[in-house]
Amino acid sequence: MVILGTVASDLFEDEQEQFDCNTLQPGCKQMCYDRAFPISQYRFWVFHIVLIATPSLLYLMYATHHHDKKSDSSICSRTSSQYFMEDQHLKRLYIVNLCFRIVAEIGFLVGQWFLYGFIVQAQYPCSRFPCPHTVDCFTSRPTEKTVFLCFYFGVGVLSAISSCVELLHSSRKWFFMSQDPYTFHHEKTEERPGEKALPGPGPVRSKGSLSCKSSRKSSSITNKHRRSRHVSTRTPNV
Repeated sequence: MVILGTVASDLFEDEQEQFDCNTLQPGCKQMCYDRAFPISQYRFWVFHIVLIATPSLLYLMYATHHHDKKSDSSICSRTSSQYFMEDQHLKRLYIVNLCFRIVAEIGFLVGQWFLYGFIVQAQYPCSRFPCPHTVDCFTSRPTEKTVFLCFYFGVGVLSAISSCVELLHSSRKWFFMSQDPYTFHHEKTEERPGEKALPGPGPVRSKGSLSCKSSRKSSSITNKHRRSRHVSTRTPNV
């Protein structure tokens, strides 16, 4: 994006003005330029960046909002299964985002190859209406544009490959996490000495749930102790 905004903007800002044809027929130059470049290369690449970056930004905003909402909610009111389902939903959206990015990258690479190829020709023979005959049109700085065209195509290939690797890694990681979700959350509690394990495969709760449960238990014991002391003081001595 930085290279496109600094180098390409100066390189392609006068592409239509410097596109000259050896005729003065009105409209011939514009029609020949439209045939040589159906879409401006600079605008094509800007649209490419916008289309690739928009879904990622939307996902980032949604994940940030989800994290803030998750931190504001009460810890005691959520179990580990609820946290796991919410994380799975975010992972699905991330996988969809990666798939869309890969499809867009490959589509733009194919479109760039179909529209421009790999070489910007210095001379374009044109015979479109309203040209009176086949005229020769000339492009400004064709070598420099060819280098930048190949460079941007290579960047697109590298980006598509990295997105594919990221998709494979994320899918593999997601698959193994879905096999053992509670191990991923590190919510297996060790049995304390002097305590007996609860029978049966009961649901595993998060650390927040355990702490809230223990705090409620200790408060109930304290209340019982206070009530017993109050009753003992009211009993008459024999």
